[in-house]
Amino acid sequence: MRYFAVLAEELHFTRAAARLRIAQPALTQQIQALERELDTTLIDRKNRGCVLTPIGKLVAEEAVALLAQAEAAQQRIHAAIRGQSGRLRLAYTRSARGKNVDDLMNRFRTENPYVELVIETGWTARNVAGLVTGRLDVAFGRPPLSEPALHCRFFDTEELLLAVPADHPLARRRRVPRELLVGEPAVMWPRENGPGMYDSIIAQVWPNGGFNLVRHEPDDEQLLRAVSSGAVVAAVPAGRAGDLRMPRVRLLHFAAPVPTVEIGLAYPVRAANPMLMRLLALLD
Repeated sequence: MRYFAVLAEELHFTRAAARLRIAQPALTQQIQALERELDTTLIDRKNRGCVLTPIGKLVAEEAVALLAQAEAAQQRIHAAIRGQSGRLRLAYTRSARGKNVDDLMNRFRTENPYVELVIETGWTARNVAGLVTGRLDVAFGRPPLSEPALHCRFFDTEELLLAVPADHPLARRRRVPRELLVGEPAVMWPRENGPGMYDSIIAQVWPNGGFNLVRHEPDDEQLLRAVSSGAVVAAVPAGRAGDLRMPRVRLLHFAAPVPTVEIGLAYPVRAANPMLMRLLALLD
């Protein structure tokens, strides 16, 4: 098949034989043997070369595909022998899919092309459960995590912003003092989605109390839609809020100290997946 694929490209026995580094009679014999095996004519010989028959064109296409598959299989086999292939089950957290996370995973894919990535997206609490039960190998999440069976490596920090309706009195401010939020109707996602992050947000944005929760929404996108309706305010991570760019919503900075939330990479304490070790090595 390889000989025929080269001949199909060159359409000249002498050039094809030179490219294959074999004698021209040997190439002729191989092509004749393939025609006998298929019981059909694949090429029409001409004075200055040859042309493919309709069946020859089909065989040439199949030959190229088969050779590519064989080469890919050989690469996968060699990668497995060298310990470069495997499977990694990973989960993103809904609020933290941004540039730094994507850059890390793109680099991992580039450096480990033969690793099968099985990816899902879920709340931090759901991802933690997946790690504990063994359904996942590694997951992005929002620290702090209280599960002793897991390690959580720090990955990134991002600023919390205040989302307010465009016509809200606070919308004209460049930075918002905490005391102006006391009693302000607020929307938040359920605490069970990520208890550590939830408590951290409340402690930083409403440190002296006055958190007036009037509405629950499932995620940051729905939080911002609620703000857009003009009834509530919300504290949201800058990356996610900037990506969503909800109309009729102003994103404001807080007065110092600037509140932040972290992104971590969590995995089981007893993790043994070598592909996980390769991902963790990129963090170093």
